[in-house]
Amino acid sequence: MAYKKVFLKPGKEESLKRFHPWIFSGAISKYEQEPEEGEVVEVYTSSKEYIATGHFQIGSIAVRVLSFVPCEINRDFWKEKLAIAYDVRKCIGVACNPNNNTYRLVHGEGDNLPGLVIDIYGKTAVMQAHSSGMHYSRNDLASALAEVMDGVIENIYYKSETTLPYKAGLGQENGFIFGGSNENVAIENGLKFHVDWLKGQKTGFFVDQRKNRALLEKYSKGRSVLNMFCYTGGFSFYAMRGGAKLVHSVDSSAKAVELTEKNVELNFPGDERHKAYAEDAFKYLDNMGDNYDLIILDPPAFAKHKDALRNALQGYRRLNAKAFSKIKPGGILFTFSCSQVVTKENFRNAVFTAAAMSGRNVRILHQLTQPADHPVNIYHPEGEYLKGLVLYVE
Repeated sequence: MAYKKVFLKPGKEESLKRFHPWIFSGAISKYEQEPEEGEVVEVYTSSKEYIATGHFQIGSIAVRVLSFVPCEINRDFWKEKLAIAYDVRKCIGVACNPNNNTYRLVHGEGDNLPGLVIDIYGKTAVMQAHSSGMHYSRNDLASALAEVMDGVIENIYYKSETTLPYKAGLGQENGFIFGGSNENVAIENGLKFHVDWLKGQKTGFFVDQRKNRALLEKYSKGRSVLNMFCYTGGFSFYAMRGGAKLVHSVDSSAKAVELTEKNVELNFPGDERHKAYAEDAFKYLDNMGDNYDLIILDPPAFAKHKDALRNALQGYRRLNAKAFSKIKPGGILFTFSCSQVVTKENFRNAVFTAAAMSGRNVRILHQLTQPADHPVNIYHPEGEYLKGLVLYVE
């Protein structure tokens, strides 16, 4: 199949020679024929040598690279990529595990499928497109996925209303592409939870905190736990299984608090150790007193783009300073940033500044990141987005 050709400016192919999967609009010299948003294009150097094939889009990132060798982007291409992604998840032990049927199958650039996310919840795959090209390929992707995971998944829910480029005007509505089910209970490390893939954030649950929740469980015995920005309560029910004395979950969203309470009840029916509050995080921290000796701070992304970085770092400093000032002596703080534009160094400096402001002695016990089913493409370091610290506070 003949694809439209994109030609780069002289010298702009260097990042592609290092297999970076993004081509920025400023690197493009001309088009043989103007491509449509979401169309597959072939990319050539200024000397007309082929270098990549990818999805074209309007914006700063003009091409998301799918292949560095000439090929046809069709159902067979998707099937091969999805089969490799599935093999990786079996290799790391999160797929085909009776104790865990929740994991990320496709993590965008980390699986050489930029613009695509697929999370597995039991027998349902939730597919999310972040580019027009992946949106246009959704039916071929769903067909290939159903074949690759035949007998494992029975439903594919497409959830891209809020993630597709706004200016593309695709008019996307969420819904089942394959199958259909009202069953929304999944299992993570033996714990059950409801997944709100219809209206919930992301694909319905934050699967990237699975290993960090398991670590928290080991620190919870006998402690009074505060789970800030609890969303659907993942850290809360791990803390309860770990033997926490009490667990308080806080989120500004009443819907999230309601789902947290359902998830706790699903695992610990009638357990009075847990209470949930729909309240602003900073307001709660201001008024809470020194009641907790284990605090989790897992806020939504404070910075979506570089222009917001300065304000984001101020937010992290302020948030962590409040926790340091209130946590009991001998307390444990789990603190995170999921902002891609905030580097590990940025985040550590913000937390260190907050610790210094509090005057408390603080030790780093663990430095945390995203789990193996959220792999980082070695040629795309921007994919390392989740940063976390576990701190002991004297």
